[in-house]
Parts: sequence; C-alpha cells; structure tokens
Amino acid sequence: MLNTQTLWQTLLPPGSHARLTPTILLLLVATLLTTACGRDREPATTEAAAESPAAAEQQPQPDTPAPTGVRADGTFRIVATTTQASDLSRILADGVPNIEITPLMGAGVDPHLYQPTESDIRAMNAADMVVYSGLHLEGQFDAVFAALREQGTLIYTLSKPVKDAGFVIGGFGADETQSGTDDPHFWFDPRNWELTVADLAQTLAELDPNNADTYTAHAGAYNEQLRLLFTWADEGMRSVPEAQRYLVTSHDAFQYFGAAFGWQMAGIQGISTEDETGVGDIQRTAQFVVDQQVPVLFVESSISPDTIEAVQAAIEAKGGTARVGVRELYSDAMGMPGTFGGTYIGMIAENVYTILQSYRCAGAPATIPDWPDSIDLRPPEELLAANCDTEEP
Repeated sequence: MLNTQTLWQTLLPPGSHARLTPTILLLLVATLLTTACGRDREPATTEAAAESPAAAEQQPQPDTPAPTGVRADGTFRIVATTTQASDLSRILADGVPNIEITPLMGAGVDPHLYQPTESDIRAMNAADMVVYSGLHLEGQFDAVFAALREQGTLIYTLSKPVKDAGFVIGGFGADETQSGTDDPHFWFDPRNWELTVADLAQTLAELDPNNADTYTAHAGAYNEQLRLLFTWADEGMRSVPEAQRYLVTSHDAFQYFGAAFGWQMAGIQGISTEDETGVGDIQRTAQFVVDQQVPVLFVESSISPDTIEAVQAAIEAKGGTARVGVRELYSDAMGMPGTFGGTYIGMIAENVYTILQSYRCAGAPATIPDWPDSIDLRPPEELLAANCDTEEP
C-alpha cells in the first residue's frame, strides 16, 4: 500500500515544508482511498448526517471489525488534534507504558482554520488512533480523516458521546442561516466533558485491556474534579444579577458555557471563524451592547482582537461605552502547555475568573468563590488579582 508519507514525497520537491494545498490534499485523499482497506469505531457518515441526512443515508457503510489497538511490540500511538483532545488523552494515559501521544495544534491555534501540515500527515499515517473533537470543528481535516479510516486508522470523535446523550447539542441559539448546524464547542459545559472522559476511557480500555484499570481509574478521579469545577463555576457565574449576564465575544463559541451557567451569548461571528464578519455584524453587536448596557467585551486567545476593537469603536460612536476584559478568554484553544490555562480545568476556571473580575472592574456585582481544595490544580497568584486599570489587548 502506498502510504501518506511516500505520496507526499512524490508531490513536493525535496526539502519542501509547504502546507497542504487543496489540490495536493485531494490527490492525497484520492490515492489513499484507492489503495486502502479500512475499519472504524463509528460510521464515517456520522457527522455528515447532521448537515445532509439524505446524502448520508445513501452512502455505503463500511465493515467495522473490532479495533485492534496495541501493536505486537506493545506500543500504542495516538495523535490528538486540538489542545483539549491532547490534554484529555494525556490525563487518561498517565503512567501507561509504551503509549505515544502526539499533539497537532498548540496554544492559540484556531482549529476551524487549521490545515494539516506535512508532519501532521506523517504522524496520523503512523498512528493507531486519531482523537479529534468533531462536529466539523477541525473542518480542514474531514477529507484526511475519511482517507485514514479507509487505510485502517481508528478515528475517535470526542463529541460522539455528547451528541448521543449530552446536555446541549445542535444549532441552539442559531439564526435561520445556521439552523440544523451542530455547535462544535460542546466542551464548554463540564458535564458534557464528563461524558467524553468516560467514553474515551472505555474506548482505550477496550483497545488496551492490559491497562484498562488505569484508564478507568483516571477517568473516575478526573470526573470527580470536573464536578467540583462545575459547582464552583456555577456559583460564581450566577452571582452576577441575571439581567446583566451577557457575554459578548469575537465568535459564537460560548453557547454551551452560557447554557451551563445561566448567561446569554452574543458573538460577532457565527459558530465558526470561517464565517465572514461584515459591517452589519459590527453594527448589530454594537447596538445590542448599547441596548442591553453590556459593560464588557471579550477578546478570544485564538482570534485577532480586530473585531472587538471595531465593535468598541462603534459603541462609542453611538454614545455608549464598554471596556475590554482584563485578559483574553480561551475559546477554541487552551493555553500554553505547563500553565494553568493549558489544562481543561484551568481553561474553564481562568475564563470564569476573567469574566467575573472584568464585570467587577466595570462596577457589576460578582462574587468569586474560594477555589476548591480537592481540585489538584491550583490557580496561580497572578490570576487571583486583576488590575482594573489594564485592559486586553
């Protein structure tokens, strides 16, 4: 079988490190599809059905033999796409020998727009399992995933257990242009993330039965921490009077977050950063802020601050005022590895601190509860005290 690396080398001159172009990507996928046989844990049409049910029903379903998991030499190679996927994979696999986890995206990377590189393709082609978020968050990967399924790579979708039994999923809060579109930011409700944790642990236990107890034990302990996180965040976020609970951000990534903690959202862009932002979007958001007297706008760490700055200028032109949050919010990507915000728990907690501190700086009542002692991670001192005289960006 012609593998991805060999194919790539035939398409690029020696020493080239260019990113995949659409033409090269299509050639890559076409070749893999015609030279491979496949297996998968779930039908390849699972996500396509959300947008085009009739078309999905007409597609032939591949045979799905039982996953094989660990190799004969005892190694197990996992590639994780997003920062959230990498963080969870590492937590569940902690202490498991001969497991290799390769992250693709780093801090501040927008997964909506990210295109797989040459090294990404090599890593996925050599992997036994690819863990990705799903619901078209990694929109540039769809064709690559289809080809990898055909060559026998197990593609695991973090959003699948949430879509099957989660708290909130599918187009809620969407306008008529988004009707029926699944919102991919499901992880912003920690209760949804609990479902993902349990399901991924079960999958890993099936693939690697010799370490099944480790995966399930890690999942159980981690989910206890997620429940503490939810209770802490819920108490803090609901301390702001309901009439003032509006979160205005660069794009519509926080609907699950708002539904979990009783806030209403207003994103300048739609649920994907691939959506274009026009003058009408800027003016609409500015008028909303003025009408609702929203005191704070928030920049996201993976998106340029330009749109928020444009809305702030439009608000001032209408005679209103709104400050920018004391720091950026994490949305589609977490923080740097090794930092508090570089973990899922830290990402959620830092967003809560940032929102509540920003509202307090704007004069709104907000109470920040004491951090639970039973959560292993501790917020850094610099996060606990915000300088109201300093605004991001």
